[in-house]
Amino acid sequence: MNKIKVILGADHLGLPLKNSIKEHLMNNNYEVEDIGVNENNPIDYPDIGEKLAKEIASTKFQRGILFCGTGAGMAIVANKVKGVRAVCINDPYTAERAIASNNAQVVTMGTLITGPEVAKKLVDIWLSNEFQGGGSAKKVEKINNLDQL
Repeated sequence: MNKIKVILGADHLGLPLKNSIKEHLMNNNYEVEDIGVNENNPIDYPDIGEKLAKEIASTKFQRGILFCGTGAGMAIVANKVKGVRAVCINDPYTAERAIASNNAQVVTMGTLITGPEVAKKLVDIWLSNEFQGGGSAKKVEKINNLDQL
């Protein structure tokens, strides 16, 4: 089975958590693309969030993770890109339902909210689940139709 391609991005506040998750994913043999930020190149979260979401929309990557202070701003930005569904995750149930019910290709996390060990568990839950369809399929389709407005 092919491993999921995961793209990561962060602003300066999200950098420590991004680096921790990057190492975790690489240690678990995921194909990881890191689009920044680095210590010497600060960037505003809307810029990196848009860049990652556009990569997801292009379908080059199956999943993406964005990091900032709270995860909230990154989720807002990613959801502005047509075809992208992003969920801010802070607990195991939301991590699982983000993909299982909402088919979210992107999750966001906050360095000021979630510690690295909890973040690793949340990412593992999200990556180990798939969209379940069923009753959620028509709801996700309605979300997708909003892209046409």
